[in-house]
Amino acid sequence: MKLIRFGEPGNERPGVQLPDGSRIDVSAFGQDYNEDFFGNHGIAGLESWLKINQDKCPKVDNSVRWAPPLTRPSKIVCVGLNYAQHAKESGMAIPKEPVLFFKSTSAIVGPNDNLILPKNSHKTDWEVELAIVIGNKASYVSEDQALNHVAGYMLHNDYSERSFQIEREGQWCKGKGCDTFAPVGPFIATKKEIKDPNNLDLWLKLNGETVQQSSTSDFIFNVQQVVSYISQFMSLLPGDIISTGTPSGVGLGFNPPKYLKPGDVVELGIEGLGVSKQHVKAYF
Repeated sequence: MKLIRFGEPGNERPGVQLPDGSRIDVSAFGQDYNEDFFGNHGIAGLESWLKINQDKCPKVDNSVRWAPPLTRPSKIVCVGLNYAQHAKESGMAIPKEPVLFFKSTSAIVGPNDNLILPKNSHKTDWEVELAIVIGNKASYVSEDQALNHVAGYMLHNDYSERSFQIEREGQWCKGKGCDTFAPVGPFIATKKEIKDPNNLDLWLKLNGETVQQSSTSDFIFNVQQVVSYISQFMSLLPGDIISTGTPSGVGLGFNPPKYLKPGDVVELGIEGLGVSKQHVKAYF
């Protein structure tokens, strides 16, 4: 099942994308896609409800905005330098254990919403990433049990302002949490839909030119490892997002570096998780 949300900010509603690509409104189910939904068997409940009620659900017109496919979670935990070639292009050693940082949940926007360059930004960069959505609370879980705590997966562009991230006293979160810096979706593919999250093709294009092309098979730390690892340091709550890192091809790695400017168009996708597109705008 593919979980979606739709509608303008402040008036977003839950839905489902059907196998034929059409969208339906499942507001009558009575729950949005939040911590309570994921933590209380909401996916199984929705599947059962749809068997009886799908034909009664209103269709969602193609013109209606794609919203983030879940409500604002308690946290976004990101894994840095999780592809060997990206670590190399960043001039950093391959990490011996996962590098973690947080991304602000206020950065979350819909998959096709505009990227707004922040004030005083000169080095905003792109990063296509596989995002994990937590299904049940995870605390001190083992690697062999980690996938039991996953609800599904989605596409994420971990935008980064490199001057804020690297040049301003070293806290990565400064460059990661700006408004609009976390477009997610278009949908959450539930765990049943993705046979192997550690073997998915992913790509990103800038103005039609492919700049990132890789596979999650190149992870340094795979999905099971990062879920288990993070749970040793904090409880992961239902609906929380883990973003698993980006492959090589970011703007920082070009010679000379290449960064985003107003008018640019960024398109990205992951096998089985759809595509998204962001138009780059100046702050106003």
